Amino acid sequence: MNDPVELLNVLNNNLNRFSKDWSKQTSAFFNLMNSVESDGALSSKIKEIIAIGISIAVKCEWCIDYHVKSALDKGATKEEIMEASWVAVLMGGAPALMYTQYVQNALDKFAK
Repeated sequence: MNDPVELLNVLNNNLNRFSKDWSKQTSAFFNLMNSVESDGALSSKIKEIIAIGISIAVKCEWCIDYHVKSALDKGATKEEIMEASWVAVLMGGAPALMYTQYVQNALDKFAK
């Protein structure tokens, strides 16, 4: 299993490269991301928790690490994150359960 900190470092390095090589597309994506993730009818914390469940469902290890760290940074608890993970398992079955291991690993690494 990959180290969540290393994965986020790789992700950040690649995003920086995308920003240089594909600035128009990267800027548009980040504008969308910032707009969607900001507080609205749902808090940004709740949106990050939802993103964790979706990350499990679409089987994206990088997304799991990113959104677990972001959710924790926004005040989510381990219990909230794991509860959302179990909803993803309910909807996604055994494959989602396998990706929940990455959530637990990220929580072990990033939770204070």
